[in-house]
Amino acid sequence: MMGATMQAAYVGEDGLEIGDVPRPEPKPQEILVRVRTAALNRADLAVASGAAHGAMGGRGTVPGLEFAGEVAALGSHVTGWKVGDRVMCSGAGGYAEYAVTDHLRALPIPEGFAFDRAATLPLALQTMHNALVENGGMSAGDSVLILGASSGVGLMGQQIARHLGARVVIGSSTDDARRAKLTEFGAHHAIDTSEADWPEQVRALTDGGVDLIIDQISGPLVTPAMQAAAVRGRIVNVGRLGGSTTEFDCDLHALKRIRYIGVTFRTRSIEEIRAIVAGVKRDLWPVICDGTLHLPIDRSFALAEAGAALEHMRANRHFGKILLHP
Repeated sequence: MMGATMQAAYVGEDGLEIGDVPRPEPKPQEILVRVRTAALNRADLAVASGAAHGAMGGRGTVPGLEFAGEVAALGSHVTGWKVGDRVMCSGAGGYAEYAVTDHLRALPIPEGFAFDRAATLPLALQTMHNALVENGGMSAGDSVLILGASSGVGLMGQQIARHLGARVVIGSSTDDARRAKLTEFGAHHAIDTSEADWPEQVRALTDGGVDLIIDQISGPLVTPAMQAAAVRGRIVNVGRLGGSTTEFDCDLHALKRIRYIGVTFRTRSIEEIRAIVAGVKRDLWPVICDGTLHLPIDRSFALAEAGAALEHMRANRHFGKILLHP
């Protein structure tokens, strides 16, 4: 494969460009995947603009954090996979005909799943299982609030919470049409955080306060989230779509004895990510395979339309996952 090239969307001088780039070669513990479908994520917007996202970023970077396809080659130390296996992966460089990932970041595509369906799953499963279980300490009988629930990750979080026995699941969206769909994807109730009294609404729905909040918005919702939380509630900061800085009510935080936990994949080691993937398979595999945990597909684009796909995401009018087909 030395010297081989492939088609990819990459960061050029004037933004995202489509063209030939070197085909990656798998390192000893990596697999090379022939990408059939890649799924878009919010972080791709920053990477495509030239910004850094963890170790990714800068001129020549191929965006794309999750994808599905077939194993095309194995690193020298890889076990458990063979060429031709169908896999769904988290990793990097998915906006391309080929991408590499650590062999323990890949999961087998369940029988009967198309590549499109499989590509929607890896990051949503990993992010929300880790937020709810590993960081949020969710137990059956807890009440759970997902802030920013109409995203793919948010929709998955609602479903995982229901599967794990949440007593009450509440999702939020400020868009009327998307909020109306939240109960189709695991929510018992849907709220609008543009309404000033939404913390009171949450407290009424949860007998005085919600046990666990998964916050994808942050910014202006940080203090209202603490108002909505139960005494000794937990808040897991997963995303900062509403802003990365804000005033923090330290007294309210202390009075309620809230555990406020920040998470990101950007500073995780490969060993930590492998453990997250293993946790998904341990706790969720049967309901992944039978389709209980699923995400809607909003729209698909060809690789040559990667820029248009990202603009569609930036417009924030989609519901579900946006896909690319290399």
